[in-house]
Amino acid sequence: MKYLVIGSGGQIGAPLVEFLEEKGHEVFGFDVVNGSQFDLRTKNDLLYDVMAQADFVFFLACDVGGSRYLAKYQHTFDFIHNNVQILENVFEALHTLQKPFIYASSQMSNMTYSPYGLIKSLGELYTRQLNGLVVKFWNVYGPEKDLEKAHVITDFILKAKHTGVIDMLTDGTEVRQFLHAKDCSRCLETLSHKYSEIPRDQELHITNFEWNSILDVAAEINNCFPDAQITPSSKKDMVQRDKRNEPDSFILKYWKPEISLAEGIKDMVRHCG
Repeated sequence: MKYLVIGSGGQIGAPLVEFLEEKGHEVFGFDVVNGSQFDLRTKNDLLYDVMAQADFVFFLACDVGGSRYLAKYQHTFDFIHNNVQILENVFEALHTLQKPFIYASSQMSNMTYSPYGLIKSLGELYTRQLNGLVVKFWNVYGPEKDLEKAHVITDFILKAKHTGVIDMLTDGTEVRQFLHAKDCSRCLETLSHKYSEIPRDQELHITNFEWNSILDVAAEINNCFPDAQITPSSKKDMVQRDKRNEPDSFILKYWKPEISLAEGIKDMVRHCG
């Protein structure tokens, strides 16, 4: 197949491109990190040209990062404006060209106190109007290049490796579900092949279906760096505000995660500089 990956330089997009190419597919990557001609904040003729050639589109592009990035930026004008412009321009192209597509939402899309959650919810509305597939990601992790946007696992590994202290932003009691990028990529390819048969009224949650606290994550990383110290903060999580959704298990009809958190962290340690 010919795939277009919009957001091909990101946390999910970069490993997805690598995975699809390894499977023998032709992949068009589209990401602003590759140059201003790929900027989606204005109507982009190049996007139309590339999308016209694709059999299937993954819409992953978003101005987003880990909890530290969201806490700092999600309530700013630029964050909201950038993401709304990306939604408008990409969905207009999808509507015009009528391409089958998967939209990357988040398990936070029902957290209306979060601008990020509201933006993802808006994307879901667009997607349903175009009969695309909405997938809700749960803390996908893998190698990261933009450390300002680094997520918790990358952040903790780099702290353990370079400073010997895993100093946490919160008390670590908040719980999350994590998914390795390789499992995520395998899932997305499978869903693209099953696209026409998947009911549009079903929730598609891409996760490992296991709860771990942030302290658990620190402990797993500490197993790889036994001399490192774990120093929790006294602060509570203010991004998700300790709200806990339960993932819908419908997606297990098509795909199952294979990489445990412990295995995934060991893989990350090998890749983190």
